[in-house]
Amino acid sequence: MTDIYSSERGERLVQQRYRELLDSWPVRHERRHVQTRQGDTFVVVSGPQEAPPVLLLHGSTTNAVMWMGDVVTWARDFRVYAVDVIGEPGLSAPARPPLGSDAYAGWLDDVLAGLGLSTVSIVGASLGGWLAVDYATRRPDRVERLALLCPGGIGRQKYGVLLLVLLLLPFGKWGRRTALRLYLGRPQETAPTPQLAKYLEFMQLVQRHFRPRRGLPVFDDATLRRLTMPTLVIAGEKDAVLDSADTQRRLTATAPHATVHLLPGVGHFPAGQAAPIHEFLRMARVP
Repeated sequence: MTDIYSSERGERLVQQRYRELLDSWPVRHERRHVQTRQGDTFVVVSGPQEAPPVLLLHGSTTNAVMWMGDVVTWARDFRVYAVDVIGEPGLSAPARPPLGSDAYAGWLDDVLAGLGLSTVSIVGASLGGWLAVDYATRRPDRVERLALLCPGGIGRQKYGVLLLVLLLLPFGKWGRRTALRLYLGRPQETAPTPQLAKYLEFMQLVQRHFRPRRGLPVFDDATLRRLTMPTLVIAGEKDAVLDSADTQRRLTATAPHATVHLLPGVGHFPAGQAAPIHEFLRMARVP
């Protein structure tokens, strides 16, 4: 058992359910394993082989299945690489090098090399948004465009809801369901699809057995000024985890190529953003 799970049984249950969900991946795909300095990295690859590459980096306590509602749209025009982030409940290595070091940039260098990619656009959510910003500011020549959903490390982190979530988790299924609802807030979609419902059910299973990371380093202004590529940020105005208004304020002051959209009434889970992100990514290819 790896120490990112609370038990061997929990690890088996999460990975078994993940593999079942992968079997319903909505478009033709292939599954790859890339060797990196941090260990094996699992990637789901979709879309036309010669299409422009887009790397997907999911949030904390999840894996590539968070993109199943979006990949149908993006894989029409892009070669999409949904990466299982190391140290998260996917099929990649359980390694968790220190956040804020250059270890994650080195890991992504190895991922890109293993996939045969020199430059990419990146879509990242929450923790994945943090990883995308970290990489783009360290390797700006390798990142064409950034699309970030509720990215960590920019706006202030809020701790009140996180403390309440920790208190609720021991109270069985009801506690986990309530904690997840508080953490994610109201999604953009008013009527969840069956696919979204399955994903949220999976998230409750992960909550029960997985040990998440605690907190993300905050980027300073000098680092954010290195975001020289076109950047789209979509965040929930009612995000209970991150201060979205602070995210908007800081990027407006430091990143002239960033556009920030705050979704009214939406929390930390702005589902239903495949179309605007697709349009943003296509802007690099449309005269």
